[in-house]
Amino acid sequence: MIHHHQFDAIIVGAGGAGLMAALHASKAANVAVISKLYPTRSHTGTAQGGIAAPLANMEEDNPEWYMYDTVKGGDYLVDQDAAEVLAHESIDAVVELEHMGLPFDRTPEGRIEQRRFGGHTADFGKRAVMRSCKSADRTGHMILQTLYQACIKQNVQFFDEFFVVDLVVEGGMCLGAVAIEINTGDVHVFHAKATLLASGGFGRMFKVTSNAHSLTGEPVAAVYRRNLPLEDLEFFQFHPTGIYKMGVLLSEAARGEGGVFVNGKGERFMERYAPNMKDLASRDVCSRAIYLEIKDGRGINGKDYVYLDIRPETINGYKSGPGGKTVTAEELEKKLPDIIEMMRIYLGVEPMKEGVPIQPTAHYAMGGIPTDLNCQVLADATGAVVPGLYAAGECACVSVHGANRLGTNSLVDLVVFGRRGGRAMAEFVKSADFKPMPSAPEAPVVAELERIRTQAGQEKAGILRSEMQEIMMDNVGVFRTGPMIQIALNKVRELKARFAHVAIDDKGKRFNTDLLEAYELGAMLDLAEATALSALNRTESRGAHSRDDHPKRDDVNWLKHTFIRYTGAPTVAPTSAETEITYKPVTITKFQPKERTY
Repeated sequence: MIHHHQFDAIIVGAGGAGLMAALHASKAANVAVISKLYPTRSHTGTAQGGIAAPLANMEEDNPEWYMYDTVKGGDYLVDQDAAEVLAHESIDAVVELEHMGLPFDRTPEGRIEQRRFGGHTADFGKRAVMRSCKSADRTGHMILQTLYQACIKQNVQFFDEFFVVDLVVEGGMCLGAVAIEINTGDVHVFHAKATLLASGGFGRMFKVTSNAHSLTGEPVAAVYRRNLPLEDLEFFQFHPTGIYKMGVLLSEAARGEGGVFVNGKGERFMERYAPNMKDLASRDVCSRAIYLEIKDGRGINGKDYVYLDIRPETINGYKSGPGGKTVTAEELEKKLPDIIEMMRIYLGVEPMKEGVPIQPTAHYAMGGIPTDLNCQVLADATGAVVPGLYAAGECACVSVHGANRLGTNSLVDLVVFGRRGGRAMAEFVKSADFKPMPSAPEAPVVAELERIRTQAGQEKAGILRSEMQEIMMDNVGVFRTGPMIQIALNKVRELKARFAHVAIDDKGKRFNTDLLEAYELGAMLDLAEATALSALNRTESRGAHSRDDHPKRDDVNWLKHTFIRYTGAPTVAPTSAETEITYKPVTITKFQPKERTY
């Protein structure tokens, strides 16, 4: 059954960016949010450590220092106009959340309490600074709850557990989206003047990842399959503190409270790699350091992990506690309750008495759907926009993160650019008309889903997915070389050919997760291929893209953004290998590229 809906604005995704956009768009438009999950289960809720804003509540700070840290952290691939927007508007965004009722931790004076976080410094890199606003280690969860309640108050309409499978693009404009209602299997066509994508990342293409099972990137793949470009996909961040083998994230907040990395010799090894910031260096630096320690035989008991050590005696012995104060177990339990509970439950360790096994985990896509500062999706590298199409959050790339995102910058990206996108949509729909929809816009994707559901092929989606995750983790991970990436690219293309013969066991329509997971796999295969192609093409090392065969950063040839575009016939199935790569200059306004030291 086909259902039709019409709204001024629709938003795909109910995480922080989507809810902030919905909240602000709803003040001038009729808004619907379409979400694969119930909104408060969105991945924003897993963000633990905090949201950055230079409030200067604990010590001197200002937006200029924050902008510098963001640019430097992104290894100078950050568009500096975007970094300036982030740094300055973060203050208003956090205050707005506070006024909505978000329960931030408080100082004795009643101000928002802040903690240190990796890569955030005072006075242009001279010392660590307390910039991360927090609600214990549940900051993302609190943001999600606060924004959802605010959207309900604004009468935003929610379509929960609706799986968006395609965009409706006609004549270079976006006219809406097509979704499957998971409960019934019915098809829903959403007609809108403006559509904003806020569907999060796609880290499930890697074997060890902090990303939820739902982060598989179908809306991003839909943009790509419609011959629109994706930007900087080669830059995928590996967070240094994933739980060993599982990838579940232990927030940087643990190091913000004084935790340190320890190798198999009992050494706090970050002093070798970042003598100034040590364990609070940026994530790409820490992840590479862990890999190098393991490579040189200094893993724990010779294995492929190191320890995160938050024992009070270690913290006090190493740093005399954050700010020179003695840290107690009781204080750590209060400040890091969820993190410590995960250490105990998932690993069976007692973090107050022993080290916690960790390894880098695929965490965050710096690249994605290219946008301008108002979240309008770019049609090409010249800056032309796609009328009616917006994106915000991790699925988007306004390039505020460049080659490597700083900790806490994801949450502030969500609320700053979600708000800008919502406001831009509200203005757009005031003067825009509903454009005529093409006949049966749902037909191609319905046919593809029916093909997967009914065909008697020999391939199983779960097996193909595991092979993809394995090769991407091994060959397009923390360290890469051209030959390694080429092997991964060949394997992904082989998997795409095999995907044409995929078969599923569930032939029904209601809650057919077998079918939807197969469709997710097709999207991930496209994004994995585009990621590998982008990584193979960039012959330098920068931020999260670290190539052993090109170990130096090359500003002469590579201070530019990668735009990769599928050039074949528009499709809803995994694409052919027809692609082109073009480039967009990095916007530099205040800070010239220089060597990045910590």
